[in-house]
Amino acid sequence: MAEKVKRLTVLVTGGAGFIGSHIIDSLTAQDFKVICIDNLSTGRIENINKQAVFYKIDICDSAIRHIFKDEKPNIVIHHAAQVNVQKSLTFPLDDANTNILGSINIFENCVRHGVKKVVYASSAAIYGEPKYLGIDEQHPIYPQSCYGISKYVTEHYLRVFGLKNKLKYTVLRYANVYGPRQEENGGVVSKFFLDILAGNYPVIYGNGQQTRDFIYVMDVVNANLQAIRLANGKVLNISTNKDISINDLYRKIIKISNINVKPIFKEKREGDVSQSYLDNIRAERELKWKAITSLEDGLQETYKYYCTHVRGDFFNSF
Repeated sequence: MAEKVKRLTVLVTGGAGFIGSHIIDSLTAQDFKVICIDNLSTGRIENINKQAVFYKIDICDSAIRHIFKDEKPNIVIHHAAQVNVQKSLTFPLDDANTNILGSINIFENCVRHGVKKVVYASSAAIYGEPKYLGIDEQHPIYPQSCYGISKYVTEHYLRVFGLKNKLKYTVLRYANVYGPRQEENGGVVSKFFLDILAGNYPVIYGNGQQTRDFIYVMDVVNANLQAIRLANGKVLNISTNKDISINDLYRKIIKISNINVKPIFKEKREGDVSQSYLDNIRAERELKWKAITSLEDGLQETYKYYCTHVRGDFFNSF
């Protein structure tokens, strides 16, 4: 009789959040045992898949060692973070405490308790104002926000933990992720949709000609799942390799929602770059992965979600 293969245990930090909760859904669907930790400061408990084991705890808490000891995760997918760029500039100590010290706490426990691999969610914010487009992984690093600094510093901590302790890892640098479950302060797509549905005038900072690379959350999920077994020691951009201006994005959102509201333009925010899209060729090669969701399809799915969750039965015609 063949010996039953033991299920891998994956611990997801920030698992009640936007991206983390979708990762957990996909992991449970593929029969991984999943452990979710989240302090619920921004994540929502209703996002957590019922098949996951949930611990409400902050990643800075030393008691997290008990979870590692008891659950014995094989893989850690690390998404818990302070992700608000403007908040990082106003409260840099809080940003560093969560993103750097909290991550070190996770990495130390990974080493101490025999975790085989860490998949770490980094950000395009590390690059700053681009010297060229598309931005590849060799692009100069010059972050314009404390958030960008803290994400990049943590990449180096993970690299050193990997070298010193033979801990496998993959770093995924995300472009602008959007999709269902994203909170209002999580990104421009969610902000636009939620403002429109609430009857508010959406705000565009600057002249709206600034460009971004928008990637749908399920494409990001697939990259994380591939990284569990591939791309050890690699740093990879997770993106669409395409850009769109904020003005053009807004026009698409207005067309999809069929709610014609003119935006309010305000002064450009500190820390915002003017142009950005990430080259994803290395990720396609190393992860055997590709972003497959068109912006139009992703926006449609996102809008359906917000209609259901924001306005209830009024939009059930979708």
